[in-house]
Amino acid sequence: MQYVVVLSLWSPRAPESVTLNETLSKLADSYQGRLVVARLDVDSNAQIAQALQVRGVPYVLGLVQGQPVPLFQGSVDEETAKQYLDKLLELATSNGITGTAQPRATADAESEESPASDPRFAEADEAFGAGDLDGAIAAYEKLVSQNPADTEAAERLAGVRLMKRTTGVDLDSAREKAANDPDDIEAQLLVADLDVSGGHVDDAFGRLIDLVRRVAGDDRERIRLRLIDLFTIVGNEDPRVGRARRDLAAALF
Repeated sequence: MQYVVVLSLWSPRAPESVTLNETLSKLADSYQGRLVVARLDVDSNAQIAQALQVRGVPYVLGLVQGQPVPLFQGSVDEETAKQYLDKLLELATSNGITGTAQPRATADAESEESPASDPRFAEADEAFGAGDLDGAIAAYEKLVSQNPADTEAAERLAGVRLMKRTTGVDLDSAREKAANDPDDIEAQLLVADLDVSGGHVDDAFGRLIDLVRRVAGDDRERIRLRLIDLFTIVGNEDPRVGRARRDLAAALF
């Protein structure tokens, strides 16, 4: 909240993203604490990448007072990266963010070890890294079928399903369609997906629970299952999920 964070989403399977991390770390040190770089391995943190609607790596955004500011996707050279960072700092300064953090040495940053990949997810991770969402979904479905108690696999499966449903969707058009036809179940489900992706969790849950109250039979079950998927993505420990589960039970019974 007091200084700028640059978030670099990367994958050890994407060499250009590894190179970009080195460039960003070097540049960050030159700013003497006006910004710091945080690196997120999308293979080990798929849910965060999905929440940010990342379509490929490298992907870089800034955080100014905790708010994401998209910078660029794909590899850029050092000069271009510096131009983006300069603009980000100008934005931060205009919002009164002028604090500094302790600069981190490039050597220290480079020596950090990335978390080891879980071999269970190797097939799904490979498909996801290649942009093959259907392949990733199939791999996660296989894991969940083999072990229904594997909550991490279930969470990843729900997250990739959400990404597939929302990829390429125009938010304004989706909202307009849902507003014009409140009984269009597919339209309401899609807006709920987009709301969860955008962090509007209560809006998504409320929309679908209200819809449950107005429908019956197979339609009601379809909405219930989508809510279960969204509960999994948000996390069962989240208090918003607990409230929504109670509201759903009341709507169903």
